[in-house]
Amino acid sequence: MFTVKPLPSAETNEDALVIGLFEGAKPWSGLAGAYDARLGGRLAELQKEGDISAKWGRLSVIHPFLPNGAKRLYFVGLGKQEELTFARLREGFGKLFRALKQAKRTAAAVVLDTFTTEAVDANEAAHALAEACYLATYEFPGYKQKKAEPDATLASLTVYTAADAADIKASLFVGSVYGKATNSARTLVNTPGNLLTASDLADYAVKLATRYDLDYEILEKEEMERLGMGALLAVNQGSAQPPKLIVLKYQGKERWEDVIALVGKGVTFDTGGYCLKPRDSMIDMKTDMAGAAAVLGAMEIIGELRPEQNVLAVIPATDNMIGGGAFKPDDVITSLSGKTIEVRNTDAEGRLILADAVTYAKQHGASYIIDVATLTGGVIVALGTDKTGAMTNNEALFEQLLEASMETGEFIWRLPITEKDRERVRSSNIADLNNSPGREGHAIMGGAFIGEFAEDTPWVHLDIAGTATVKKDGDLGPAGATGVMVRTLAAFVERFADHDQG
Repeated sequence: MFTVKPLPSAETNEDALVIGLFEGAKPWSGLAGAYDARLGGRLAELQKEGDISAKWGRLSVIHPFLPNGAKRLYFVGLGKQEELTFARLREGFGKLFRALKQAKRTAAAVVLDTFTTEAVDANEAAHALAEACYLATYEFPGYKQKKAEPDATLASLTVYTAADAADIKASLFVGSVYGKATNSARTLVNTPGNLLTASDLADYAVKLATRYDLDYEILEKEEMERLGMGALLAVNQGSAQPPKLIVLKYQGKERWEDVIALVGKGVTFDTGGYCLKPRDSMIDMKTDMAGAAAVLGAMEIIGELRPEQNVLAVIPATDNMIGGGAFKPDDVITSLSGKTIEVRNTDAEGRLILADAVTYAKQHGASYIIDVATLTGGVIVALGTDKTGAMTNNEALFEQLLEASMETGEFIWRLPITEKDRERVRSSNIADLNNSPGREGHAIMGGAFIGEFAEDTPWVHLDIAGTATVKKDGDLGPAGATGVMVRTLAAFVERFADHDQG
């Protein structure tokens, strides 16, 4: 899709030529100046009249009507140079690509060097451009009858730059990988529960492993019973669909050590069990496997980019249904770790399946654990729908994940786990743990519960209940699944520094 070329002349033919404009800079120099000169200063006049603007987020389209050169000039307002960041530039490119999609442009060219500053170089700009291209133009195919005429899509994008072509191509590739993998996760989350069962999720993971030469293991119900995965099995008891424990292994080092485990909640549909959700709360519960999707998306990036790290992905997959055999409030179950759990709420099922998955990851060499889950409505009450909640038992590990999230623009905010929180999770009179000790601080209770299974292993919990989906279209994608944490997990793995996490 991407072609890298040296800077063109104002006579080079293009269907749509994109140029970035900064406030306070001299806009009518370089290629833009050459077009202004050919048009007798008309572009400068249009800027004075407000038809072209360098203000952040403004997009202007001009038709030069010249015998040769660009048929259309797209000017992207970038605001002040000193305020431009990687994340902000990616958002600006998102606005551009959504506009190109709406206009049904099939080819375009971007003058990359007009989007760079001292803080954002050409390589970063190329990454942002490619990532935004895929994120902003994503569309879930759905299941409507197909139109007679296919929609026009952007198939060719020329990137003009004076920078080293090989470096720019590499950055475009990395940005493309990040964007495509996020879209893969979005599609998984958007897929209805009847079309994405635990078995379907396992089949997807096997195909992913085959494509990227990853080792994999799919644990069936019988194996779980033999191992004693009582928490995952309890959640599955009411289902007609068998559970799966999906395990992917990427070995980027010679020895299997310093292993980063990514654990994703894979509840393919959540009724709440016998603590049945009300109707409005049950709609869109197909998205309760967004943690699993985030892990699979991250593994797609890892498989493409081959970082020198060891990564173990563990996904407990099931739905949470009602039926004659379903687990009930007041049941006591025994987890893989041996710890017993009093079930006070069957709708607090995600932490149960993650408990066994975290224990399994530890048994298979995990040195560090990041779990990702649409775990609680409480995190939405606490932080809203634009922030992922985080909890940890290890400051150094959390700081590295926080840096990755800042790089990718996926905001996370840490919530505390105190000794009193741990006491509440251990507050059962008949078992080691209580899976739902009350509504107060519910998001923290979910994280604290999982922490009982991480124990001393450095661990971060990410609650994406608020950020896994959006209700409105945005600059970097439509309403629906966001693919949140795919890029943060991958960036964390790529840049992970194996130093003392204590």
